[in-house]
Amino acid sequence: MIRKWIGVLILGFFLLGGAMMMEACGEPSGEVRSPAVAGQFYSDSASVLRLGIENYMDAAMPAKVKKPIALILPHAGYIYSGQVAADGYSQARKQPVDVVVLLGTNHASAGFRQVGLYPGRGFRTPLGIAEIDQEVNAELLREDRDCVADKGVHAAEHSIEVQVPFVQVVFPKAKIVPVLIGTPDLGMCTRLGQALGKVLKNRRALIVASSDLSHYPSAKDAVTSDLVVLDAIVTLDPRMVENTIRTQMSRRVPNLHTCACGEGPIMTAMTAAKALGAEGARVVSYAHSGDTIIGEQNRVVGYGAVALTAEPERYDSRSLERPVPVTAETNLRPEDKKALLAFARESITWYLTSQTLPLARGFAPLLQQPRGVFVTLKKRGQLRGCIGRLVPDMPLGKLVGSIALQSAFQDPRFSPVSASELKDLEVEISVLTPMKPVSGYEDIVVGRDGVVLSKEGRSAVFLPQVAPEQGWDRDTMLDHLAMKAGLSKDAWRRGAKFSTFQAIVFHEGEFK
Repeated sequence: MIRKWIGVLILGFFLLGGAMMMEACGEPSGEVRSPAVAGQFYSDSASVLRLGIENYMDAAMPAKVKKPIALILPHAGYIYSGQVAADGYSQARKQPVDVVVLLGTNHASAGFRQVGLYPGRGFRTPLGIAEIDQEVNAELLREDRDCVADKGVHAAEHSIEVQVPFVQVVFPKAKIVPVLIGTPDLGMCTRLGQALGKVLKNRRALIVASSDLSHYPSAKDAVTSDLVVLDAIVTLDPRMVENTIRTQMSRRVPNLHTCACGEGPIMTAMTAAKALGAEGARVVSYAHSGDTIIGEQNRVVGYGAVALTAEPERYDSRSLERPVPVTAETNLRPEDKKALLAFARESITWYLTSQTLPLARGFAPLLQQPRGVFVTLKKRGQLRGCIGRLVPDMPLGKLVGSIALQSAFQDPRFSPVSASELKDLEVEISVLTPMKPVSGYEDIVVGRDGVVLSKEGRSAVFLPQVAPEQGWDRDTMLDHLAMKAGLSKDAWRRGAKFSTFQAIVFHEGEFK
Protein backbone atom coordinates (compact mmCIF):
# COMPACT_ATOMS: atom_id res chain seq x y z
CA MET A 1 0.00 0.00 0.00
CA ILE A 2 1.05 3.55 -0.68
CA ARG A 3 0.64 4.35 3.02
CA LYS A 4 3.85 2.42 3.68
CA TRP A 5 5.92 4.98 1.82
CA ILE A 6 4.20 8.20 2.80
CA GLY A 7 5.21 7.42 6.39
CA VAL A 8 4.80 10.24 8.83
CA LEU A 9 2.59 12.28 6.49
CA ILE A 10 -0.43 10.19 7.44
CA LEU A 11 -0.28 11.65 10.95
CA GLY A 12 -2.26 14.54 9.43
CA PHE A 13 -5.21 12.17 9.51
CA PHE A 14 -5.18 11.75 13.29
CA LEU A 15 -5.52 13.91 16.41
CA LEU A 16 -2.55 14.84 18.57
CA GLY A 17 -2.15 14.93 22.34
CA GLY A 18 -1.07 17.96 24.32
CA ALA A 19 -0.81 19.62 27.71
CA MET A 20 -2.28 22.84 29.09
CA MET A 21 -0.42 25.65 30.85
CA MET A 22 -1.85 29.01 31.87
CA GLU A 23 -0.23 32.42 31.64
CA ALA A 24 -1.55 35.60 33.18
CA CYS A 25 -2.80 38.42 30.97
CA GLY A 26 -0.40 41.27 30.38
CA GLU A 27 2.18 42.51 27.95
CA PRO A 28 3.13 40.09 25.16
CA SER A 29 6.11 38.02 26.17
CA GLY A 30 7.82 38.22 22.80
CA GLU A 31 7.86 34.44 22.76
CA VAL A 32 7.36 32.75 19.40
CA ARG A 33 5.42 29.50 19.23
CA SER A 34 7.41 26.72 17.60
CA PRO A 35 5.67 24.48 15.07
CA ALA A 36 4.25 21.28 16.51
CA VAL A 37 3.31 19.41 13.33
CA ALA A 38 5.84 20.55 10.72
CA GLY A 39 7.17 17.42 9.05
CA GLN A 40 3.89 15.64 9.80
CA PHE A 41 0.92 17.64 8.53
CA TYR A 42 3.09 19.61 6.09
CA SER A 43 6.73 19.71 5.05
CA ASP A 44 9.36 21.07 7.41
CA SER A 45 11.38 22.35 4.43
CA ALA A 46 10.64 25.96 3.52
CA SER A 47 11.13 25.47 -0.22
CA VAL A 48 9.13 22.24 -0.34
CA LEU A 49 6.32 23.73 1.76
CA ARG A 50 6.07 26.87 -0.35
CA LEU A 51 6.02 24.87 -3.59
CA GLY A 52 3.29 22.61 -2.24
CA ILE A 53 1.06 25.55 -1.31
CA GLU A 54 1.74 27.25 -4.64
CA ASN A 55 0.81 24.04 -6.46
CA TYR A 56 -2.47 23.88 -4.58
CA MET A 57 -3.20 27.56 -5.18
CA ASP A 58 -2.46 27.22 -8.90
CA ALA A 59 -4.96 24.34 -9.08
CA ALA A 60 -7.54 26.04 -6.83
CA MET A 61 -11.13 26.82 -7.70
CA PRO A 62 -11.51 30.28 -9.22
CA ALA A 63 -13.20 32.97 -7.17
CA LYS A 64 -16.93 32.32 -6.80
CA VAL A 65 -17.67 35.15 -4.36
CA LYS A 66 -16.59 38.76 -3.90
CA LYS A 67 -14.58 39.74 -0.84
CA PRO A 68 -15.44 36.98 1.63
CA ILE A 69 -15.69 38.08 5.24
CA ALA A 70 -14.96 34.63 6.63
CA LEU A 71 -13.86 31.23 5.36
CA ILE A 72 -14.43 27.78 6.81
CA LEU A 73 -11.50 25.54 5.83
CA PRO A 74 -10.12 22.09 6.72
CA HIS A 75 -7.03 21.42 8.80
CA ALA A 76 -5.87 17.85 8.09
CA GLY A 77 -2.51 16.96 6.60
CA TYR A 78 -1.95 18.85 3.37
CA ILE A 79 -1.68 15.65 1.36
CA TYR A 80 -5.34 15.04 2.21
CA SER A 81 -7.03 18.42 2.62
CA GLY A 82 -4.59 20.95 1.15
CA GLN A 83 -6.43 21.37 -2.14
CA VAL A 84 -9.78 22.10 -0.48
CA ALA A 85 -8.10 24.62 1.82
CA ALA A 86 -6.53 26.29 -1.21
CA ASP A 87 -9.93 26.44 -2.91
CA GLY A 88 -11.10 28.52 0.04
CA TYR A 89 -8.08 30.81 0.21
CA SER A 90 -8.43 31.37 -3.53
CA GLN A 91 -11.70 33.21 -2.87
CA ALA A 92 -9.89 35.95 -0.94
CA ARG A 93 -6.41 36.12 -2.43
CA LYS A 94 -7.07 39.27 -4.49
CA GLN A 95 -8.46 41.34 -1.63
CA PRO A 96 -6.30 43.44 0.69
CA VAL A 97 -5.96 41.74 4.06
CA ASP A 98 -4.06 43.19 7.02
CA VAL A 99 -5.07 40.67 9.68
CA VAL A 100 -6.28 37.07 9.54
CA VAL A 101 -8.12 35.79 12.61
CA LEU A 102 -7.55 32.03 12.85
CA LEU A 103 -10.27 30.27 14.84
CA GLY A 104 -9.01 26.88 15.96
CA THR A 105 -10.67 23.99 17.71
CA ASN A 106 -9.33 22.29 20.81
CA HIS A 107 -7.88 18.84 20.14
CA ALA A 108 -5.01 18.86 22.59
CA SER A 109 -5.97 20.45 25.93
CA ALA A 110 -8.54 18.40 27.83
CA GLY A 111 -10.59 20.48 30.24
CA PHE A 112 -9.93 23.85 28.58
CA ARG A 113 -13.32 25.54 28.17
CA GLN A 114 -12.44 29.17 27.48
CA VAL A 115 -11.06 31.07 24.48
CA GLY A 116 -7.28 31.01 24.34
CA LEU A 117 -5.32 33.86 22.74
CA TYR A 118 -1.60 33.41 22.20
CA PRO A 119 0.25 36.05 24.27
CA GLY A 120 3.54 35.92 22.38
CA ARG A 121 4.99 37.63 19.31
CA GLY A 122 4.06 35.14 16.63
CA PHE A 123 3.86 31.63 15.23
CA ARG A 124 6.94 30.17 13.60
CA THR A 125 6.68 27.89 10.55
CA PRO A 126 9.37 26.79 8.09
CA LEU A 127 8.44 29.93 6.12
CA GLY A 128 9.37 32.25 8.99
CA ILE A 129 7.48 34.01 11.78
CA ALA A 130 3.87 35.06 11.29
CA GLU A 131 3.53 38.13 13.51
CA ILE A 132 0.54 38.40 15.83
CA ASP A 133 -1.59 41.56 15.72
CA GLN A 134 -1.15 42.70 19.29
CA GLU A 135 -3.81 45.41 19.05
CA VAL A 136 -6.52 42.97 18.02
CA ASN A 137 -5.37 40.54 20.71
CA ALA A 138 -5.59 43.22 23.39
CA GLU A 139 -9.00 44.44 22.23
CA LEU A 140 -10.42 40.90 22.25
CA LEU A 141 -9.16 40.39 25.80
CA ARG A 142 -10.99 43.57 26.83
CA GLU A 143 -14.19 42.88 24.90
CA ASP A 144 -14.84 39.23 25.74
CA ARG A 145 -14.62 37.88 29.27
CA ASP A 146 -14.20 34.35 27.89
CA CYS A 147 -10.84 35.26 26.34
CA VAL A 148 -7.65 34.50 28.23
CA ALA A 149 -3.99 34.82 27.31
CA ASP A 150 -2.75 31.25 27.31
CA LYS A 151 0.23 29.99 25.39
CA GLY A 152 -0.04 26.46 26.77
CA VAL A 153 -3.25 25.51 24.97
CA HIS A 154 -1.62 26.43 21.66
CA ALA A 155 1.55 24.41 22.17
CA ALA A 156 0.43 21.11 20.61
CA GLU A 157 -2.67 22.25 18.71
CA HIS A 158 -2.61 21.75 14.95
CA SER A 159 -5.92 23.28 13.82
CA ILE A 160 -4.50 26.82 13.77
CA GLU A 161 -0.94 25.92 12.88
CA VAL A 162 -1.79 24.28 9.55
CA GLN A 163 -3.52 27.48 8.38
CA VAL A 164 -0.51 29.70 9.07
CA PRO A 165 1.69 28.66 6.08
CA PHE A 166 -1.24 29.32 3.73
CA VAL A 167 -1.61 32.80 5.23
CA GLN A 168 2.12 33.41 4.84
CA VAL A 169 1.99 32.52 1.13
CA VAL A 170 -1.37 34.04 0.16
CA PHE A 171 -1.26 37.15 2.40
CA PRO A 172 2.46 37.69 3.05
CA LYS A 173 2.00 41.11 4.69
CA ALA A 174 -0.87 40.13 6.97
CA LYS A 175 -0.62 39.57 10.69
CA ILE A 176 -2.48 36.78 12.45
CA VAL A 177 -4.62 36.42 15.55
CA PRO A 178 -4.66 32.78 16.74
CA VAL A 179 -7.86 32.10 18.71
CA LEU A 180 -8.37 28.64 20.23
CA ILE A 181 -11.97 27.84 21.17
CA GLY A 182 -11.97 25.41 24.06
CA THR A 183 -15.46 23.95 23.65
CA PRO A 184 -18.33 24.39 21.17
CA ASP A 185 -20.59 26.22 23.61
CA LEU A 186 -23.12 28.27 21.61
CA GLY A 187 -23.28 31.08 24.17
CA MET A 188 -19.50 31.44 24.34
CA CYS A 189 -19.18 31.28 20.55
CA THR A 190 -21.88 33.92 20.15
CA ARG A 191 -20.13 36.27 22.57
CA LEU A 192 -16.80 35.74 20.84
CA GLY A 193 -18.34 36.31 17.40
CA GLN A 194 -19.95 39.54 18.55
CA ALA A 195 -16.66 40.70 20.05
CA LEU A 196 -14.85 39.91 16.81
CA GLY A 197 -17.45 41.87 14.86
CA LYS A 198 -16.82 44.90 17.07
CA VAL A 199 -13.02 44.62 17.08
CA LEU A 200 -12.63 43.95 13.35
CA LYS A 201 -15.00 46.66 12.17
CA ASN A 202 -13.12 49.12 9.94
CA ARG A 203 -10.17 46.73 9.70
CA ARG A 204 -9.15 44.89 6.55
CA ALA A 205 -9.63 41.52 8.17
CA LEU A 206 -10.38 37.94 7.16
CA ILE A 207 -11.73 35.30 9.54
CA VAL A 208 -10.74 31.66 9.00
CA ALA A 209 -12.62 28.99 10.92
CA SER A 210 -10.55 25.81 10.95
CA SER A 211 -12.69 22.67 10.80
CA ASP A 212 -12.82 19.28 9.16
CA LEU A 213 -16.22 17.65 8.70
CA SER A 214 -17.21 14.01 9.34
CA HIS A 215 -14.63 11.73 10.91
CA TYR A 216 -14.15 8.09 10.01
CA PRO A 217 -17.42 6.87 8.41
CA SER A 218 -17.47 5.22 5.01
CA ALA A 219 -17.16 7.50 2.00
CA LYS A 220 -20.86 7.13 1.18
CA ASP A 221 -21.94 7.99 4.73
CA ALA A 222 -19.48 10.87 4.87
CA VAL A 223 -20.96 12.53 1.79
CA THR A 224 -24.49 12.19 3.19
CA SER A 225 -23.53 13.69 6.56
CA ASP A 226 -21.25 16.39 5.20
CA LEU A 227 -23.72 17.78 2.68
CA VAL A 228 -26.37 18.11 5.38
CA VAL A 229 -23.94 19.99 7.63
CA LEU A 230 -22.81 22.23 4.76
CA ASP A 231 -26.43 23.08 4.03
CA ALA A 232 -26.80 24.11 7.67
CA ILE A 233 -23.68 26.28 7.52
CA VAL A 234 -24.90 28.31 4.54
CA THR A 235 -27.98 29.37 6.53
CA LEU A 236 -25.65 31.52 8.68
CA ASP A 237 -27.64 30.32 11.71
CA PRO A 238 -25.32 28.91 14.42
CA ARG A 239 -28.18 27.20 16.22
CA MET A 240 -29.12 25.45 12.97
CA VAL A 241 -25.56 24.12 12.75
CA GLU A 242 -25.67 22.97 16.37
CA ASN A 243 -29.03 21.23 15.93
CA THR A 244 -28.06 19.64 12.63
CA ILE A 245 -24.91 18.14 14.10
CA ARG A 246 -26.83 16.78 17.08
CA THR A 247 -29.44 15.26 14.76
CA GLN A 248 -26.80 13.68 12.54
CA MET A 249 -24.97 12.19 15.51
CA SER A 250 -28.23 10.74 16.84
CA ARG A 251 -28.55 8.69 13.65
CA ARG A 252 -25.70 6.50 14.93
CA VAL A 253 -24.00 6.20 11.58
CA PRO A 254 -21.30 3.50 11.82
CA ASN A 255 -17.91 4.94 12.79
CA LEU A 256 -19.14 8.56 12.66
CA HIS A 257 -17.21 10.11 15.55
CA THR A 258 -18.10 13.73 14.79
CA CYS A 259 -19.80 15.74 12.05
CA ALA A 260 -17.47 18.74 12.44
CA CYS A 261 -14.48 18.86 14.73
CA GLY A 262 -14.47 22.68 14.49
CA GLU A 263 -18.10 23.26 15.47
CA GLY A 264 -17.05 26.12 17.78
CA PRO A 265 -14.99 27.95 15.15
CA ILE A 266 -17.82 27.52 12.62
CA MET A 267 -20.47 29.00 14.93
CA THR A 268 -18.13 31.83 15.95
CA ALA A 269 -17.27 32.68 12.34
CA MET A 270 -20.95 32.79 11.39
CA THR A 271 -21.77 35.17 14.24
CA ALA A 272 -18.79 37.42 13.53
CA ALA A 273 -19.42 37.45 9.78
CA LYS A 274 -23.04 38.48 10.26
CA ALA A 275 -21.92 41.27 12.60
CA LEU A 276 -19.61 42.43 9.82
CA GLY A 277 -22.35 42.42 7.17
CA ALA A 278 -22.51 38.86 5.87
CA GLU A 279 -25.81 38.01 4.22
CA GLY A 280 -24.97 34.81 2.37
CA ALA A 281 -22.63 31.86 2.13
CA ARG A 282 -21.35 29.61 -0.61
CA VAL A 283 -19.85 26.14 -0.56
CA VAL A 284 -16.75 26.52 -2.72
CA SER A 285 -15.61 22.90 -2.80
CA TYR A 286 -15.96 19.59 -1.03
CA ALA A 287 -13.96 16.37 -0.90
CA HIS A 288 -13.09 13.67 1.58
CA SER A 289 -9.87 11.81 2.25
CA GLY A 290 -11.07 8.90 0.10
CA ASP A 291 -11.10 11.24 -2.90
CA THR A 292 -7.32 11.56 -2.74
CA ILE A 293 -5.30 9.12 -4.81
CA ILE A 294 -3.94 7.49 -1.64
CA GLY A 295 -7.29 7.50 0.15
CA GLU A 296 -9.42 4.56 1.18
CA GLN A 297 -13.21 4.44 0.97
CA ASN A 298 -14.08 2.60 4.16
CA ARG A 299 -12.81 5.21 6.64
CA VAL A 300 -12.66 8.86 5.62
CA VAL A 301 -12.62 12.44 6.88
CA GLY A 302 -14.67 15.11 5.12
CA TYR A 303 -13.36 18.53 4.03
CA GLY A 304 -15.32 21.57 2.92
CA ALA A 305 -14.42 25.12 1.90
CA VAL A 306 -17.17 27.66 2.60
CA ALA A 307 -17.09 31.42 2.04
CA LEU A 308 -19.30 33.78 4.09
CA THR A 309 -19.95 36.96 2.16
CA ALA A 310 -21.95 40.18 2.05
CA GLU A 311 -23.60 38.89 -1.12
CA PRO A 312 -27.20 37.80 -0.37
CA GLU A 313 -26.89 34.28 -1.74
CA ARG A 314 -27.68 30.82 -0.51
CA TYR A 315 -25.93 27.84 -2.02
CA ASP A 316 -27.53 24.41 -2.08
CA SER A 317 -24.74 21.92 -1.42
CA ARG A 318 -26.73 19.16 -3.12
CA SER A 319 -25.11 20.41 -6.30
CA LEU A 320 -21.94 18.86 -4.87
CA GLU A 321 -23.40 15.36 -4.94
CA ARG A 322 -21.28 13.17 -7.16
CA PRO A 323 -23.14 10.37 -8.89
CA VAL A 324 -21.03 8.44 -11.38
CA PRO A 325 -21.79 10.09 -14.73
CA VAL A 326 -23.38 7.84 -17.31
CA THR A 327 -21.81 7.92 -20.75
CA ALA A 328 -22.14 5.82 -23.86
CA GLU A 329 -18.62 6.72 -24.93
CA THR A 330 -16.00 3.96 -24.95
CA ASN A 331 -13.16 5.42 -27.01
CA LEU A 332 -10.67 7.79 -25.47
CA ARG A 333 -10.32 11.11 -27.26
CA PRO A 334 -6.91 12.79 -27.61
CA GLU A 335 -7.83 15.26 -24.88
CA ASP A 336 -8.74 12.36 -22.56
CA LYS A 337 -5.37 10.74 -23.15
CA LYS A 338 -3.56 14.02 -22.54
CA ALA A 339 -5.48 14.56 -19.28
CA LEU A 340 -4.56 11.09 -17.98
CA LEU A 341 -0.90 11.44 -18.93
CA ALA A 342 -0.70 14.88 -17.34
CA PHE A 343 -2.30 13.64 -14.12
CA ALA A 344 0.05 10.67 -13.90
CA ARG A 345 3.11 12.90 -14.26
CA GLU A 346 1.67 15.54 -11.93
CA SER A 347 1.04 12.93 -9.23
CA ILE A 348 4.64 11.73 -9.32
CA THR A 349 6.11 15.23 -9.62
CA TRP A 350 4.08 16.80 -6.83
CA TYR A 351 4.97 14.04 -4.41
CA LEU A 352 8.68 14.15 -5.22
CA THR A 353 9.03 17.94 -5.17
CA SER A 354 6.47 19.17 -2.64
CA GLN A 355 5.26 16.15 -0.64
CA THR A 356 1.73 16.89 -1.80
CA LEU A 357 -0.67 15.22 -4.20
CA PRO A 358 -3.15 16.63 -6.72
CA LEU A 359 -6.85 16.01 -6.25
CA ALA A 360 -8.43 13.87 -8.97
CA ARG A 361 -11.19 16.12 -10.22
CA GLY A 362 -12.44 17.78 -13.39
CA PHE A 363 -12.18 14.66 -15.55
CA ALA A 364 -14.55 14.02 -18.44
CA PRO A 365 -17.40 11.53 -17.76
CA LEU A 366 -15.61 8.65 -19.50
CA LEU A 367 -12.59 9.09 -17.22
CA GLN A 368 -14.84 8.84 -14.17
CA GLN A 369 -15.86 5.28 -15.08
CA PRO A 370 -14.01 2.36 -13.45
CA ARG A 371 -11.49 0.87 -15.89
CA GLY A 372 -8.44 -1.29 -15.40
CA VAL A 373 -5.15 0.45 -16.13
CA PHE A 374 -1.37 0.00 -16.20
CA VAL A 375 1.11 2.84 -15.92
CA THR A 376 4.53 2.18 -17.42
CA LEU A 377 7.53 4.43 -16.82
CA LYS A 378 10.50 4.38 -19.18
CA LYS A 379 13.81 6.13 -18.79
CA ARG A 380 15.56 6.80 -22.07
CA GLY A 381 13.60 3.91 -23.56
CA GLN A 382 14.35 1.43 -20.77
CA LEU A 383 11.72 0.13 -18.37
CA ARG A 384 11.80 2.06 -15.06
CA GLY A 385 8.57 0.83 -13.47
CA CYS A 386 5.28 -0.78 -14.41
CA ILE A 387 2.33 -1.60 -12.17
CA GLY A 388 -1.35 -1.95 -12.97
CA ARG A 389 -4.73 -3.01 -11.75
CA LEU A 390 -6.78 -5.43 -13.85
CA VAL A 391 -9.97 -5.16 -11.81
CA PRO A 392 -10.74 -1.49 -11.18
CA ASP A 393 -12.06 -0.31 -7.83
CA MET A 394 -12.09 3.43 -8.46
CA PRO A 395 -12.67 5.91 -11.31
CA LEU A 396 -10.10 5.76 -14.11
CA GLY A 397 -8.70 9.26 -13.56
CA LYS A 398 -8.06 8.69 -9.86
CA LEU A 399 -6.74 5.19 -10.48
CA VAL A 400 -4.18 6.52 -12.97
CA GLY A 401 -2.76 8.81 -10.27
CA SER A 402 -2.64 6.01 -7.73
CA ILE A 403 -1.00 3.51 -10.09
CA ALA A 404 1.47 6.12 -11.32
CA LEU A 405 2.72 6.52 -7.75
CA GLN A 406 3.02 2.79 -7.31
CA SER A 407 4.92 2.45 -10.59
CA ALA A 408 7.33 5.18 -9.52
CA PHE A 409 7.88 4.07 -5.95
CA GLN A 410 6.72 0.50 -5.38
CA ASP A 411 7.81 -1.65 -8.30
CA PRO A 412 10.00 -4.20 -6.46
CA ARG A 413 12.25 -4.59 -9.49
CA PHE A 414 13.53 -1.02 -9.24
CA SER A 415 14.60 1.55 -6.70
CA PRO A 416 12.15 4.43 -6.17
CA VAL A 417 12.22 7.15 -8.81
CA SER A 418 14.09 10.29 -7.76
CA ALA A 419 13.35 13.91 -8.62
CA SER A 420 16.49 14.10 -10.76
CA GLU A 421 15.05 11.44 -13.07
CA LEU A 422 11.80 13.25 -13.87
CA LYS A 423 13.11 14.96 -16.97
CA ASP A 424 14.23 11.64 -18.44
CA LEU A 425 11.02 9.71 -17.75
CA GLU A 426 8.30 9.00 -20.25
CA VAL A 427 4.85 7.98 -19.04
CA GLU A 428 2.87 5.33 -20.90
CA ILE A 429 -0.69 4.37 -19.98
CA SER A 430 -2.61 1.25 -20.95
CA VAL A 431 -6.36 1.50 -20.38
CA LEU A 432 -7.81 -2.01 -20.32
CA THR A 433 -10.95 -3.68 -21.52
CA PRO A 434 -12.59 -6.14 -19.09
CA MET A 435 -10.86 -9.54 -18.84
CA LYS A 436 -12.46 -12.53 -20.53
CA PRO A 437 -11.49 -16.19 -19.98
CA VAL A 438 -10.47 -18.14 -23.09
CA SER A 439 -10.67 -21.87 -23.61
CA GLY A 440 -6.94 -22.33 -24.26
CA TYR A 441 -3.71 -20.71 -25.31
CA GLU A 442 -4.60 -21.31 -28.96
CA ASP A 443 -7.11 -18.43 -28.69
CA ILE A 444 -4.42 -15.88 -27.75
CA VAL A 445 -3.45 -13.42 -30.49
CA VAL A 446 -0.03 -11.82 -30.06
CA GLY A 447 -0.13 -8.03 -30.36
CA ARG A 448 -3.87 -7.86 -29.78
CA ASP A 449 -4.29 -9.58 -26.43
CA GLY A 450 -2.97 -8.96 -23.00
CA VAL A 451 -2.73 -12.27 -21.16
CA VAL A 452 -3.26 -13.41 -17.57
CA LEU A 453 -1.90 -16.89 -16.80
CA SER A 454 -3.08 -18.73 -13.67
CA LYS A 455 -1.91 -22.10 -12.35
CA GLU A 456 -1.36 -23.72 -8.96
CA GLY A 457 -2.29 -20.53 -7.12
CA ARG A 458 0.23 -18.50 -9.09
CA SER A 459 -0.47 -15.87 -11.76
CA ALA A 460 1.22 -13.33 -13.98
CA VAL A 461 0.19 -10.84 -16.63
CA PHE A 462 1.66 -9.29 -19.77
CA LEU A 463 0.21 -6.26 -21.52
CA PRO A 464 -0.60 -6.59 -25.25
CA GLN A 465 2.44 -4.57 -26.28
CA VAL A 466 5.01 -6.66 -24.39
CA ALA A 467 5.38 -9.49 -26.90
CA PRO A 468 5.72 -7.24 -30.00
CA GLU A 469 8.23 -5.01 -28.20
CA GLN A 470 10.35 -8.05 -27.31
CA GLY A 471 9.95 -9.76 -30.69
CA TRP A 472 8.31 -12.81 -29.12
CA ASP A 473 5.95 -15.23 -30.79
CA ARG A 474 3.08 -16.70 -28.75
CA ASP A 475 4.98 -19.68 -27.34
CA THR A 476 7.98 -17.59 -26.34
CA MET A 477 5.68 -15.04 -24.68
CA LEU A 478 3.97 -17.80 -22.70
CA ASP A 479 7.34 -19.27 -21.68
CA HIS A 480 8.28 -15.91 -20.18
CA LEU A 481 4.85 -15.43 -18.64
CA ALA A 482 5.08 -18.81 -16.88
CA MET A 483 8.49 -17.95 -15.50
CA LYS A 484 7.21 -14.55 -14.37
CA ALA A 485 4.57 -16.44 -12.37
CA GLY A 486 7.27 -18.52 -10.71
CA LEU A 487 6.47 -21.65 -12.72
CA SER A 488 8.62 -23.77 -14.99
CA LYS A 489 9.18 -22.50 -18.52
CA ASP A 490 6.67 -24.79 -20.19
CA ALA A 491 4.12 -25.00 -17.37
CA TRP A 492 1.61 -23.10 -19.49
CA ARG A 493 1.16 -26.10 -21.79
CA ARG A 494 -0.73 -28.22 -19.23
CA GLY A 495 -3.44 -27.24 -16.72
CA ALA A 496 -3.03 -23.47 -16.98
CA LYS A 497 -5.96 -21.07 -17.29
CA PHE A 498 -5.86 -17.98 -19.45
CA SER A 499 -7.79 -14.72 -19.62
CA THR A 500 -7.28 -12.04 -22.23
CA PHE A 501 -7.96 -8.34 -22.50
CA GLN A 502 -7.16 -5.55 -24.89
CA ALA A 503 -5.66 -2.16 -24.17
CA ILE A 504 -5.68 1.39 -25.44
CA VAL A 505 -2.00 2.28 -25.19
CA PHE A 506 -0.66 5.83 -25.42
CA HIS A 507 2.40 7.70 -24.19
CA GLU A 508 3.68 11.23 -23.75
CA GLY A 509 5.80 11.11 -26.89
CA GLU A 510 2.66 11.04 -29.04
CA PHE A 511 1.69 14.53 -27.91
CA LYS A 512 4.99 16.36 -27.98
